[in-house]
Amino acid sequence: MMKLVTWNVNSIRQRCDHVLDYLAREQPDVLALQEIKCATDIFPAGAFAQAGYERTVVGQKSYNGVAILSRQPFEVTHTALPGWETDPPQARYVEIRTGGLVVGNLYLPNGNSGGGPGYDSKLAFMEALALHAGGMLQAGQDFVLMGDYNVCPTDEDYAPGALPPTDALVRPESRAAFRRLLWLGLTDALRALHPTGRFYTFWDYQAAAWQRDSGLRIDHALLSPRVAERLLAALPARDERGRAQPSDHVPLAITLADATA
Repeated sequence: MMKLVTWNVNSIRQRCDHVLDYLAREQPDVLALQEIKCATDIFPAGAFAQAGYERTVVGQKSYNGVAILSRQPFEVTHTALPGWETDPPQARYVEIRTGGLVVGNLYLPNGNSGGGPGYDSKLAFMEALALHAGGMLQAGQDFVLMGDYNVCPTDEDYAPGALPPTDALVRPESRAAFRRLLWLGLTDALRALHPTGRFYTFWDYQAAAWQRDSGLRIDHALLSPRVAERLLAALPARDERGRAQPSDHVPLAITLADATA
């Protein structure tokens, strides 16, 4: 089996011990991290190497930043999302190939800041992601696109009253862009196994959101068709949010059967 996890850690330097503890307990094959909030050269690579994980990091001082940790050898295929550029550049995508599988790790713009141009950048990212996914599908590539999508696909994906209808995470254009990825032929891993129910991956630090269970499902793993056939499990690690000094997101883990099974 192969276990892949996505986790917005909201500062890897503050949450390094949390991540190391999670790796020791769960032993994922691949861990995709978002919002590491550090430059590449100060990422705590040594600590993860001691735990048996090699890394690729696309860092950015104080903001954004993505990294992938892997127990298996891998090849880096992209350090930015093809077709999406900003000035100045933003560290929001990294992609590897390991075990015959491409794993894309994304941190999609929130879209609520920067006014109209900020929201346009969010939609442009999703457009570029759809084009990239379409290209991989045409090439017959098996892949997973996982990370913080900053989209609640349906009303069931956020607690009642948690967001206004004007929020960028639930605006019709955001949801349509997410559905476009599904209509290409990708599978939302969690909903494939749990079609209904509230499975949150984020609880804001404000307004006692965790205590009130006022959460959002905004971290997703989308699978190409052959990978979806291998899907065995998909669940967020809800208990992580209840730890001391947690990230506001929790890990979302998926388990795949071996490709030869």
